[in-house]
Amino acid sequence: MQALVLEEKGVLALRDIDLPQTVGLDDVKIAIHTVGVCGSDVHYYTHGAIGPYVLRAPMVLGHEAAGTVVEVGKNVRSLAVGDRVCMEPGIPDLSSRASKLGLYNVDPAVRFWATPPVHGILAPYAVHPAAFTYRLPDSVSFAEGAMVEPFAIGMQAATRARIVPGDVAAVIGAGPIGIMVALAALAGGCSRVLISDFSAEKLAIAAAYPGIEAVNLKETTFAAAIDTATRGWGADVVFEASGSGKAFEGLFNLVRPGGAAVLVGLPVDPVRFDVAGAISREVRIETVFRYANVFDRALELIASGKVDLKPLITGTYAFKDSIAAFDRAVEARPTDVKLQILVAEEG
Repeated sequence: MQALVLEEKGVLALRDIDLPQTVGLDDVKIAIHTVGVCGSDVHYYTHGAIGPYVLRAPMVLGHEAAGTVVEVGKNVRSLAVGDRVCMEPGIPDLSSRASKLGLYNVDPAVRFWATPPVHGILAPYAVHPAAFTYRLPDSVSFAEGAMVEPFAIGMQAATRARIVPGDVAAVIGAGPIGIMVALAALAGGCSRVLISDFSAEKLAIAAAYPGIEAVNLKETTFAAAIDTATRGWGADVVFEASGSGKAFEGLFNLVRPGGAAVLVGLPVDPVRFDVAGAISREVRIETVFRYANVFDRALELIASGKVDLKPLITGTYAFKDSIAAFDRAVEARPTDVKLQILVAEEG
């Protein structure tokens, strides 16, 4: 079938490729409708690797997706042909120690779409375990269904933060994940969320949501803004969602004594870490790697209307224009949050 294939670093092709299509007893086959363009997809395109995951052979991109079930395995009872669904893209070994602990996202054997050497799903069809496939409520569109995956990262961050109702949170970075984290923090009980960035355009998008306050780092420091907002006490939770090494400079000055710092962004290079600063305030440090046991909750929040991700979809491309979509993503336009590709038209 035709798919968007990353041939090598910097080279994309929309071409035919053989992909596994055998439906196992516990699997479903899905006609892919909408796929989001993720920053990791773009990073593989531009750099050919993310940390230890190195592109060594052609790989189909894409892991944020929604579609329609067209075939079910004999053991599947939770889904039926015709169901509209979204898919959790990581498949762990359910017998692993990590999975048994409920930490299947850090199972060393997990197979994650569009992570070398595993193919993604920018293609007409995909086969996936029913256990990691979720029916979309009628109120959720395919476009929103493809947004569940990035929002699940925000949900994982909010969960790891152990938010207490009324907390004041601060998010470093107003990119797609930073905004998702801010929305999840509000949904999790935060009274308000301050979010910082150098991009006025990104901040304007984030600040359009009630409860999110934008801080332009070209005009002030995040520490000064947090001090003003909290009368010098500090944020209850600080989420680092930029992945910038500079964000770690003074990070623990943003957190109140006994508060939490949640690390979401993934720096490319090692960073300087102020251990004394963390200890002196007894800051609890949490880390986030993808997500576990929150995908269905993320979907429910979207379906309820409490979290509206539609304003974050800033560009939609036809499947035949997939390469153009990725080239636009590489541009990193300040007004773009999430680009999507329509593999199949609704009908």
